Amino acid sequence: MPRFDVTVVGELNLDLILYGLPPELEPERELLADRLVLTLGSSSAIFAHNLSVLGSRVGFISRTADDSLGAIALERLAQSGVDVSHVRKASGATGTGLTVILPHGGFRNILTYPGTMFEMCFEDIDLDYLAQAKHFHLSSFFLHRALRPRISELFQRMKEAGLTTSLDTNDDPEDRWDGMLHDTLQYVDVFLPNEREAKKTAGTDDLQEAIEKLSETVPLVVVKRGSEGALARRGQEEIKLSPIRVESVDPVGAGDSFDAGFLHQFVRGADLRSCLRYGNLAGALSTTRPGGTEAFRDRRHFQDFFQRFCHKETRDD
Repeated sequence: MPRFDVTVVGELNLDLILYGLPPELEPERELLADRLVLTLGSSSAIFAHNLSVLGSRVGFISRTADDSLGAIALERLAQSGVDVSHVRKASGATGTGLTVILPHGGFRNILTYPGTMFEMCFEDIDLDYLAQAKHFHLSSFFLHRALRPRISELFQRMKEAGLTTSLDTNDDPEDRWDGMLHDTLQYVDVFLPNEREAKKTAGTDDLQEAIEKLSETVPLVVVKRGSEGALARRGQEEIKLSPIRVESVDPVGAGDSFDAGFLHQFVRGADLRSCLRYGNLAGALSTTRPGGTEAFRDRRHFQDFFQRFCHKETRDD
């Protein structure tokens, strides 16, 4: 039996969320926030943390600085049950990454210091460790600047080792969506973009056309659509599900949490509808607390939420 259900390669940093700041930030003014949250950030770490809380066995590889921010991030991730024994602590001038998020109701300012996520390279990765799993996942394709030229090789090696694979690109800050992504997709079993990312990857403004194009390469395409829910396409089978309606506090990490819920069921051989339902549940739960992991860290809240909504869906069926 494999040591892990899922192994993950990705970035590991913190999110600092400042609430109550004005939407226009005037220069040379001391602007006061009315609340802050310092929480585990980065797509890969949020995904791994929440997947572990859901009950999957998760191994994680990343590169972080040997500094206080890195120590906090590692501690938060380890508390969820994720194995962090293969996270490399690098000394040097580059620190652990930090993202500052300024919510303003309908939009957010997002300011990121990438730090060590730009420096993680192929040599930081223990392939034998990653292969001790049923499934391999990578997030934030375009933020792995040093690793990116060999990401397709990484996916190929995992496929050769017998793992299924998944990818969530997240955004491309340079808006290029270059060929290295398409080289990688041939080794991806589950592609998990949001609607914009699906269109950008396929080079079209039409979502259905994007799904058709992506399905020619990837066996299972899962598109997150926010308030429109999510859809999954495998061959000629396509399933759409509406989102779970909750009182949302913060959308940070909802897509990563959806990935966690979906793949938690996928690695257990669940049908597509069950995978989508669990993805929607995990994504909705994430929005009920600030940041991407706080709703999962509150174990009582987590348990009550899943019991309530799973029971409701059973009755609705």
